[in-house]
Amino acid sequence: MKPSRRLLPPLLALLKFVSGYVLASRAYELHRDEYLYLNYGQHLAWGYLEVPPFTALQSWLTLALGGGWFWVKFWPILWGSLTVLLLGRLVMKLGGGIWAVALASLGYMVAAYARLNFLFQPNSFEVLAFTAASYALVRHLQTHRPGYLYALGATLGLGMLNKYTTLFYGAALGVALLLSPQRHLLVGRHLWGGAALALLLWLPNLGWQLLHGVPFRHHMALLHDSQLVHVSAAGFWKDQLLMCFPVVWVWGAGLLALLLTHQFRRFRAVGWLWVAGLLILTVLHGKSYYSLGYYPVLLPFGAVWLEQWVARRWHPRAWRLALLALPVLTMLPLLPFLFTLYPPAYMRRIGQNYQGLGLTRWEDGLEHVLPQDYADMLGWQELADQVWLVYQTLPAPTRARTLIKCDNYGQAGAINYFNRHRPLPAAHSFNGSYLYWFPARPAQPWPYLLLVEDDEPVGVAAHCQSIRQVGEITNPFARERGTRLFLVTRPDTVLLRRVYAEHRAALAPWEAGLR
Repeated sequence: MKPSRRLLPPLLALLKFVSGYVLASRAYELHRDEYLYLNYGQHLAWGYLEVPPFTALQSWLTLALGGGWFWVKFWPILWGSLTVLLLGRLVMKLGGGIWAVALASLGYMVAAYARLNFLFQPNSFEVLAFTAASYALVRHLQTHRPGYLYALGATLGLGMLNKYTTLFYGAALGVALLLSPQRHLLVGRHLWGGAALALLLWLPNLGWQLLHGVPFRHHMALLHDSQLVHVSAAGFWKDQLLMCFPVVWVWGAGLLALLLTHQFRRFRAVGWLWVAGLLILTVLHGKSYYSLGYYPVLLPFGAVWLEQWVARRWHPRAWRLALLALPVLTMLPLLPFLFTLYPPAYMRRIGQNYQGLGLTRWEDGLEHVLPQDYADMLGWQELADQVWLVYQTLPAPTRARTLIKCDNYGQAGAINYFNRHRPLPAAHSFNGSYLYWFPARPAQPWPYLLLVEDDEPVGVAAHCQSIRQVGEITNPFARERGTRLFLVTRPDTVLLRRVYAEHRAALAPWEAGLR
């Protein structure tokens, strides 16, 4: 193997890593979800209401390293870079050359993974885990070494510690093997050995779920009723074309080559894996991006097949240059919506050129100035600083006995993150995993409540000495614009009793399995 060919995958992975930091404007803060996941690092456990514990380990390490922006973004950028490395290696294992390595790797970098690998969420590692599992499957089908099946099992076990949608991948893998010439693996002891290893790795989180009444069931019910019920099959499949549009001709060629050509017949299970995975998500009304982990492995097969196809054309060098440039040129007009490259004011000016494409359409179905993800990255430090300033105005002897309660996890997480080096009590919420972190009722009533609400809370004024607005998010681009901060002085026992009754009521559905 030529040294240049061997070095290309790590060089492209390095390009992915560096570009993740370079193509980002510091005009944006962290995303609301990132603040929640970072708070996991201060509450280590084998499970959480939203996801399994792997994200919490990354959060703990991030906070141990100071919790700065670089370290928060380090993890998703790292997982994306390792995915690029795997894709390049797989191309070479399939016999592809330098051009195919470059096409598969660049294809990944210009698709929806550009945004995905910038956010500190479980999704980046999920894509890496699915790609690594598919890589292990391909390598086993090439070499027949049982170790690759145990590597597949270990990868899926780690995937289950990261996100429960790994169950869908496991189900799709079983269907894919059943439909392919590789169905004999289903009766082999090594595949089941790999499955046992996956279960063993997942076992601590599974035990946590059982001990807490299987809150995953309530999470799925809430997700279904609030979001998944609105996902149509037509919308889901439309998004499949749009998410990886710059390289639809690459992954599409890979899928067809896997399912139809004799050349890749022994890898046919990989093609059926995509088909089965997306059909499962369609039936379950899964969100469009749930499928992103199934696409990367198609890119190497498409790149290798296209490389061989180009070699038979006239002027193959011109074909190679044109096809390699096509994904990048297709992506360039969408660059402002893939990376936080430009500040909000500039995004507002150029947004008129993208009307009708749905790029700035939010969950409310309306067009806005910024994409929803971008608006979810603004206003948080403003809120956190206001809380700190108000807290400092309170009498010093009683200041520490202040309850900070927020409407949602983004508010609570942001207050905790930006004040992590200040002597401020932790902010709390009845939203998500914050239900488990709510403090026990103190022996002495809190002299102050700091409430983060959209409007003045109802029924509070009659049960305290005073309530007044002391802050508000004013950033015109923030999704949280208008969120207010209220200071409640001397709440009475009736109000405090109501707070804890609301907490018990909010927690009860999650632990219904314990009753």
